[in-house]
Amino acid sequence: LGKQDYKKTRPMLRATRLKAEAKKTGLGVKEVALVLAAILVFLLAFYAFFYLNISREVDLDLDPDEN
Repeated sequence: LGKQDYKKTRPMLRATRLKAEAKKTGLGVKEVALVLAAILVFLLAFYAFFYLNISREVDLDLDPDEN
């Protein structure tokens, strides 16, 4: 709180301080977006891994040279 706040009343000063503290501790949109993007990348990698494993097994089952 700076010199410009000397004219403010005590409740106004308290509200200003609480607002500043909330701004410091609150989760930002950027952080939430990064976490969601990381989860999405993990799920896509997980899906791709199993998709490729299943598709290879199907190709082996359809091998025409077996007979």
